[in-house]
Amino acid sequence: MSNGIVNLPPLLRTLRRNRTGPILIGIQIALTLVIVCNCMFIIQQYLRHMNSPTGIDEANIFTLTNAWLVTPNDLEARIKGDLAAIRAMPGVLDAVATLSYPLAGYEASISISPAPGPRQPHAGVHLYDVDEHGLAAYGLKLVAGRWFTSTEVLSVPFDERRFPAETVVTAALATRLFRTANALGQVFYFDPDHPCRIVGIVERAHNAVVSYRDEDSIFLPVLPLNNALNYIVRSWPGQQASVLQSVGRTLYSLSRQRVIQNMRPYSTTRHRAYTEDRANAVMLGVVCVLMLSVTAFGVIGLTAYWVTQRRQHIGMRRALGARRVDIFKQFQAENLLIASAGSLAGIVAGLACNLWLLSKLDGLQRMSPAYIFMVAIIVIVLCQFAVLGPSFRAAAISPAQAIRNL
Repeated sequence: MSNGIVNLPPLLRTLRRNRTGPILIGIQIALTLVIVCNCMFIIQQYLRHMNSPTGIDEANIFTLTNAWLVTPNDLEARIKGDLAAIRAMPGVLDAVATLSYPLAGYEASISISPAPGPRQPHAGVHLYDVDEHGLAAYGLKLVAGRWFTSTEVLSVPFDERRFPAETVVTAALATRLFRTANALGQVFYFDPDHPCRIVGIVERAHNAVVSYRDEDSIFLPVLPLNNALNYIVRSWPGQQASVLQSVGRTLYSLSRQRVIQNMRPYSTTRHRAYTEDRANAVMLGVVCVLMLSVTAFGVIGLTAYWVTQRRQHIGMRRALGARRVDIFKQFQAENLLIASAGSLAGIVAGLACNLWLLSKLDGLQRMSPAYIFMVAIIVIVLCQFAVLGPSFRAAAISPAQAIRNL
């Protein structure tokens, strides 16, 4: 080292003489990079998923669950009476009764052929029951075709398997099945005996369940006849609080033989829908912090050990004219070489790990190489900061201190 410039060959010879420590730290850095970059990438996917718009008027929608104490004989009439009363309330724009809604849908599988083969498009989808008021009740954006008419809505008992002849799908599902968002008039099948024709396409309807693609959704013109149902109520802007306070009284005025519960704004529904995603993101974040901390302490420990082992060598160099900054730069350069080599190995292993995760986790996207390079830079910078303390201590060693015990 001369004139403040670090000479690479002497550094490499030093590292070869003490190869065990650098190899172990390099492996640790590579492992940290693999884990951290994939964890951070998955966290990013969770955050993207949690912040995805549902496609409905979330700010003005609230939900409640209505359950009859004894199932009435005129269940269909009771449900329709409830909906008519809610729709007539001041401040209510529209309402619908359903078993499922965006962020709380149930799942099914469909195909574009009555006898699906391995090469024919098929999809797992989220299903939502609606009637002719569904478009206004949710505030969905219809981008093609039409919504359902009252004559197309089927009243179906919960335990009865019946599929309507018409459906409305999301643009994402239309593109996935038919390679075009304009799939009006196309037919798909829940099973060979139940073809469904697409009469309308909405912009989106998002779901929190990630076992299927979250934008692949279908609306069915069905009024489910069940003892317990969700009522979805959309208020006019600024009217939600007053409607929430009075809707229970309105329903109880029609009949006291019911239980009304889970009355909450849609913002609460969104918060609860992503509880697992948030927990997973926090857990992965803790793993990242722990891995980075362990790596930083490992680098500190190795460099501190080297300083202790090489005190006499440092003192001799100082006696021969080496400056404190030269000693400091030497330890920084040695650490940079180790961190760079470990990061390079980690980049290759991290990309390979991401490809493996793609085959195991549905909905995960391929990680961009630029992303892992960015994480590698963060790890290298962290390692350089970690070695600052030992490097300063090494630079502070004087010739007299180093040769005192000779």
